[in-house]
Amino acid sequence: MMQKITFNVPNFRYGLCAYLVFLLLVVGCGGTQGNRQAGDRTTLIVEGTEFAFRWCPPGKFMMGSPENETQHQVTLSKGFWMLETEVTQQMWGSVMGDNPSHFKGANLPVENVSWNDCQEFIQKLNAKNIAPAGFKFSLPTEAQWEYACRSGTTTAYSFGNVLFTEQANFGQDWEIGRTSEVGSYPANAWGLKDMHGNVWEWCQDWYGDYPSGAVTDPVGSPTG
Repeated sequence: MMQKITFNVPNFRYGLCAYLVFLLLVVGCGGTQGNRQAGDRTTLIVEGTEFAFRWCPPGKFMMGSPENETQHQVTLSKGFWMLETEVTQQMWGSVMGDNPSHFKGANLPVENVSWNDCQEFIQKLNAKNIAPAGFKFSLPTEAQWEYACRSGTTTAYSFGNVLFTEQANFGQDWEIGRTSEVGSYPANAWGLKDMHGNVWEWCQDWYGDYPSGAVTDPVGSPTG
């Protein structure tokens, strides 16, 4: 996995934030994918709250850290729209009607949410029937997440081989001392923000060993 830098918070169970993606399901709808460019932006309004997404085109990349993971080629045959930032507390509240976060703020990422909480959030979003035709809401797979994070780069981080505190909210000493508002740091090449730092994010699939060979549209380990 591409490095997801986070912070350490002693004596506090900080939550994992939901990153949201809606996926192209019907291959027949893929004819328009060629008209989209990486990083193209679209928005949806949910209960008066804007959800902004960035287009991640179909493609290939080398997945896995060269330091401690099996690097392997991954092909993603379908493009997808990735939420531009972490799910904010305002976004979460507009769907769920509550806010479980420790650090409060409408534009702060929601935290202290479980994977099952995220599934309920997504189920309620899908029940609204607001996704474009042929799409549905889902958490990204780990492969989709890393592909979006890399945004066409091959370095250790999307910004290069070294990450600085001006580029993300991270560090052993956690200088800021709390989560930061989403979008406070530079976006990657596809317009996605906070892919490094701020909070951990849930993915759809189990944590498990990587395959040794090339794969297409992997869905992760069946158990974890």
